[in-house]
Amino acid sequence: MRRTNSGDNNFLHLVVELDKDLAKRNGDSNDFFAQFNKTDLIKNVIVAFKGNTPAGCGAMKPYDHYVMEIKRMFVQPDMRGNGIAVAMLQELEAWAKELGYKKCILETGDQMPEAIRLYQKTGYQIIANYCPYENVASSICFEKAL
Repeated sequence: MRRTNSGDNNFLHLVVELDKDLAKRNGDSNDFFAQFNKTDLIKNVIVAFKGNTPAGCGAMKPYDHYVMEIKRMFVQPDMRGNGIAVAMLQELEAWAKELGYKKCILETGDQMPEAIRLYQKTGYQIIANYCPYENVASSICFEKAL
């Protein structure tokens, strides 16, 4: 696991793969979600490796003074089922706590059953959709106190 930033080449490559997957799953609504997933403003990024191969990524950005928003979670399809996503999420939470944040929030889509299971099994609770997802029926928002 490596802490880095959004300029990391491994992160950028993994985000391309994530965006392809999201475009398939989200269909016509993908453009709406893409506007909230720009990486240029994200300073806190992790890249997980299996050996020397980039296996997955995750990121976070401040939502307010006490809340960090988890973004851009992705594990390569052929590397799923090995606990990589759980380890990445735990690393992001630890980093957010080190930075003084009290809670993490995140949004995922109703077409992402693997993500929903991940967040539920790691202690995230479903909450009312937060801005900018308040009126998006396909969005599911979660939070977890740190």
